[in-house]
Amino acid sequence: MKRREFLTLVGGATATWPLAVHAQQPEKVPAIGYLCPTAPERWAVWTRTFVERLAELGWIDGHTVKIVYRSGYGHTERFGELAAELVALKVDLILTAGSATLQTIKQTSQIPIVFALASEPVATGMVKSLSHPGGNVTGLSLEAPELAGKRLELLRTLTPAARRIAVLADVAYPASVLEFGQAKDAITAAGLEPVPLEIRRAEELEAAFAGIKDRADALYVCSADPLINNNRNRINELALAAGLPTLFGEKPYAEAGGLIAYGAKVPVMFRRAAEIADRILKGAKPAEIPVEQPTAFELVVNLKTAKTLGITIPPTLLALADEVIE
Repeated sequence: MKRREFLTLVGGATATWPLAVHAQQPEKVPAIGYLCPTAPERWAVWTRTFVERLAELGWIDGHTVKIVYRSGYGHTERFGELAAELVALKVDLILTAGSATLQTIKQTSQIPIVFALASEPVATGMVKSLSHPGGNVTGLSLEAPELAGKRLELLRTLTPAARRIAVLADVAYPASVLEFGQAKDAITAAGLEPVPLEIRRAEELEAAFAGIKDRADALYVCSADPLINNNRNRINELALAAGLPTLFGEKPYAEAGGLIAYGAKVPVMFRRAAEIADRILKGAKPAEIPVEQPTAFELVVNLKTAKTLGITIPPTLLALADEVIE
């Protein structure tokens, strides 16, 4: 082969190399930032539900999608730092739950955000409306109409003689303040007396319970915030020591010793969150995806706690329970 022909051949091949190399490069795998407000083990079941549903939709962690985890362990002051880390990693979507993490992330970035559960997203300013959220945020609301009234009805079934209902809330947390008001209104509407228990720090729990000694017959806990969640074991210990039947909004609180819990089926919400994430990863805009309200609810009764308190659970209520803890 002549030198000129060789150089022409090499030159021609070289010109095609970048295209060939480019064609062999794998496509960019989208990333989901997963910001858990509490300890990750407390979300293990819900996380697994989300990841499994994603896989069913074709988004397999480590293959067709990358999930980056961050946990706040209930320290709200760290949420901003963790959100900034996810933004710096240039994730394509952020999944979270709870109004505190949601608000922090919304202030940090315009990355699409899906909340698997949040209390009063409209009232707390996270979205413009349920049907038209606007902005970069959408997801699932924990609240449904008349939920506080339904919870109180269940509590009264267990404690028909109760006339004074204490209401415990972290009043530094906006969503809890809203539930606090709803619970007090429901109690008043039922002709009963609400006994407010306002806290802002975990260190105030003992004093709060000491202050209601002999002043309350039962306890309604506004449970949708990190402070209450992280201290649920202690709250149940204090309530049990005071002889107070307790009502919560989520199953883990009954598992931690609460008497009864009634609220949305959280695993179902995380499954729906995966489906919303799928739509966004495929190009849909959060502003155009309505916020959903729960349609599936669960009732959990802790029979062990009932026995300790000397409460007999009516057979009709046990029949309605999705789970009975013995």
